[in-house]
Formats: sequence, C-alpha cells, structure tokens
Amino acid sequence: MAARILLADDHALVRSGLRMIIDAEPDLQVVAEAADGYEAVSALDQTPVDLAILDIAMPRMTGLQAAREINRSHPHVRILILSMYDNEQYFFEALKAGASGYVLKSVADRDLLEACRATMRGEPFLYAGAVTALIRDYLHRARQGELPDTILTPREEEVLKLIAEGYSTREIAATLTISAKTVDRHRTNILAKLGLRDRLALTRYAIRAGLIEP
Repeated sequence: MAARILLADDHALVRSGLRMIIDAEPDLQVVAEAADGYEAVSALDQTPVDLAILDIAMPRMTGLQAAREINRSHPHVRILILSMYDNEQYFFEALKAGASGYVLKSVADRDLLEACRATMRGEPFLYAGAVTALIRDYLHRARQGELPDTILTPREEEVLKLIAEGYSTREIAATLTISAKTVDRHRTNILAKLGLRDRLALTRYAIRAGLIEP
C-alpha cells in the first residue's frame, strides 16, 4: 500500500508541483494538503497519514511549530521539513522538533522522493550540507568536552574482548591478574551498561565496536 502523505506549504503552486512529483510514484500518495501549520495539524485529525511534509516557513503556525505538535499528538506520523534555507540552525531545530529529514526546495525534485522513502523505512535523510553540519557540531562538542565518555571503562573493554574471544572466567582472571569474582562483577556491569543478556550478544557488540574481528 502506498505511503499516505500530507503536504503542507503556503504556496499553492509549490504544493501542486510537489504533488505531481510524489503522486507519479506507485508507493507514495498525497492524501491531504495544507496551506499552513495549523491546517496541517488539523488535517491529521481527519485523514490517516503516514508522513507529513512541512514547509519550514508558513503563516499562523510554522513548519517547526507544526512538527512539534504533530510529534506530540500524532507520534506515529513521520515528518520531513522542506526549506529554502541551507541553514544549520534551522536544520538542528528541525531535528529537535522530531523531523526525520530536512529537504532543500532547490533540489526537491532530486531529493524529495528519496527522503520520503528513507523516512518511511525509519531512516534519517540528510543532505550533504547537513552531514557536514553534524560532523562539525560533533567535533566542536568533543573539543569542548561536552560528549559523554565511552560507556565502558578500559578495564571493562578488556574483559569484554576476552569474553568475546571465548576465554573462561578463570582464564580472564589469570590474563588480567584479577580475581574471578572481579571478572564476574565486570561482566555484570558490562551487560547492564549495554542492555545485553548473554555471551553471544556481547560477542556481537564486540565485533560492531571493533574490539574483535568477525
């Protein structure tokens, strides 16, 4: 069944053009339109929708305001923000408002369909400039010491690596020159921190974290 889409933009001509692009695809269908954020939120009370595409700048209620309200009152509806502005602040505000992606109007004919499908798969959609912004923000916060430390301590990583490599508790204790009881305590802490249940899950995590080779 085609994904049901709400399209909100205060320019009828823009809505018409975007609707033509979307409705030409068999897996996507515009089922509702709105000229502002208030109409968009109201439309969701009347029409079942899977995805809301919201222009960031609309009268009465902006796309960001509408996104916050939709995220609160209709949490199952996924959200894309459509914008004229390649602006980092708007992009981050869109993410905070609950949007899964940010599409520039200047390249909507190229990116919008991919963004819709990515969002419906539960994946984020980020244009190239947004990826750069995220990396820059991450590096800035890392330099400022604002990022949390690695979830596992160095000793816990050592224990995890050995568990994943198949060592027994006694062997790990001998290798690290600690008691078996301490190994067991580390294992318990590791499982709790990672939300995992057994050795197999720990091994999979160790592979993903690059602690051991698959």
